[in-house]
Amino acid sequence: MNFSIMTASFPIDEETFKEIKKLCEDAFIADKYNYSSVLNLYESMSTNVRGFFVLAYDEEQNQLVGVASATDQMGLNTYEWSLLVSPMYRQIGIDEALLKVLGDGLHKRGAEGELALVIQNDKSRRKFIEKYGYSYSFSEATFEAKAEEMKQNDHIYIRPYMEASDKDCLIEIFCEAFGDLREEALELISYNTTTDDRVLWVAMHNDEVAGTVTSAKEGKVQWITALAVHPSKQGLGVGTALLNWVKDFALRNGEKVVMLDVEIDNEKALAVYEKAGFTKSMQVDYFVYSGE
Repeated sequence: MNFSIMTASFPIDEETFKEIKKLCEDAFIADKYNYSSVLNLYESMSTNVRGFFVLAYDEEQNQLVGVASATDQMGLNTYEWSLLVSPMYRQIGIDEALLKVLGDGLHKRGAEGELALVIQNDKSRRKFIEKYGYSYSFSEATFEAKAEEMKQNDHIYIRPYMEASDKDCLIEIFCEAFGDLREEALELISYNTTTDDRVLWVAMHNDEVAGTVTSAKEGKVQWITALAVHPSKQGLGVGTALLNWVKDFALRNGEKVVMLDVEIDNEKALAVYEKAGFTKSMQVDYFVYSGE
């Protein structure tokens, strides 16, 4: 067999997108894992997200047989990466070749940090990255719910973000909820208001900013991110209202599914999501390079 390896920076072209999508679909049949999510496939079409793919082709078959994805989610030069090899081409060293070129790409871009993503129960992939010096750090679960109409809440009003009136309030909320510094909160607000297909929403309670959430369209899914409620407004149903709002927005926008990621040890958030009708669909384990 003759193989070739190349890199493609974001945003990728339509043909490459379709090739990777087909590889994900073929692997799903064998493994039952949603690889397009961990590869950040839909984000790779955006001009506002930094990242690149490493692509391995079988030259004789003119077919994509392996891919590595590296994504700088927040523009902080810290990359999340993952690997996928076609079930028919595993155990012949394509993983190692992809990882080497991926490492070169991260070095070339001056990456200041990296996290390797492995789908829960993918024992072979976990063994592979541990072999190359990565150790477990934490896990995130993906939850999903059907898009549906929101029941009216007379006490909570949700609208798009308005910088003049909302910025300082959201900075306070993000700092309280996520332990962010002011500069980090400003970067998050900027990212969620300047990136295509993202909407930053603000919840009002008694004419006060009570919480926030961002919805991000990826393909036929609305993703929920950066959900946070002001400490003085917790326990009033603000978080549930924001989740239901995104489900309603997705329905109006033509999507059928709403998804979100949450760290599995965040029991308080898990309770809110489950109350709003979200159920766990997948778990991803994160690994950091330890050099051991």
